[in-house]
Amino acid sequence: MIQTPHKDKLLAALNNPKCNAKDRDIISEALKMYYFWVSEIDKISCTGKERIIQLTKLLNQYKDQLEVELIFRSGSQFLIRQKGQLKLDNSVIEEFLIHLINPQVLDGLPNYELCIGPQRAFMSLAFTPTSIHDLGEKPRVEIKEKDTDFTLGKSIYYKFSSEPAFATHNTKSGMVTLAVFAAECKINLDKTMFQEAAGTAARLKQGCPMSRYYLLVEFLDMEPEDCRLTSIDNVFLLRHAKRLPFGKRTKYEEVKRQHQYNPIDPEVIWKFVSELQYFVKSIWYDPDKAIERGSFV
Repeated sequence: MIQTPHKDKLLAALNNPKCNAKDRDIISEALKMYYFWVSEIDKISCTGKERIIQLTKLLNQYKDQLEVELIFRSGSQFLIRQKGQLKLDNSVIEEFLIHLINPQVLDGLPNYELCIGPQRAFMSLAFTPTSIHDLGEKPRVEIKEKDTDFTLGKSIYYKFSSEPAFATHNTKSGMVTLAVFAAECKINLDKTMFQEAAGTAARLKQGCPMSRYYLLVEFLDMEPEDCRLTSIDNVFLLRHAKRLPFGKRTKYEEVKRQHQYNPIDPEVIWKFVSELQYFVKSIWYDPDKAIERGSFV
């Protein structure tokens, strides 16, 4: 089943008791715009880069209407200030990315069911017995996971037991999502967010060393850093723009102008898709080729 994270956030906001009647009318209007956006996506028949151009055009149109004309121009102070907490803006990108995992965009997708979109991604697993006597009981398993805005991966099912028959009372079972390709979507990126993302990337790669981790950012609020010094594979600057100064962020004309003159760039989206395509079609590691390569990696 295809996830709809942005639609889910709109519906959640509609039922949020802190939204007043005017805000609920605005969110209802946003839902109408959302359904139109999705219907227009469904009409796109082209493939490859041309499809990305069309998808990005629709994305810009929807985000401008939602974030600038509806929320910023007409919403209450609660809706304007809390749109980040309500995830009304960055969830648009989350849902947009799901539309990229499509045979009309990517070649070589597997035919089994993938985990696509926001997921609780696996980071690490540890066994934590409290004493030697504990080893004969149901295994104590500590699993670390992290919410991820976008994931391409697979559900992995596990079962651990202290006896070979896997008796129910001595067996621990469950499921984790292995995020082999992950991305976080940020409206603004500052130094603290970047450092937190670097830590998340390192922990995700501890659980799956072959995985890739990216940031997709609309407005930059820091000096660019070399990702090679971290576990982040790349940061994509969707709008080629810095965050507005504090004095301009609350002015409708300034926000509208920034969106108008710094739209999300389809070329940057295409760069991200190219990373996805390479990752999907590549062999991540082939030990049988070590002799031929002349090296382990």
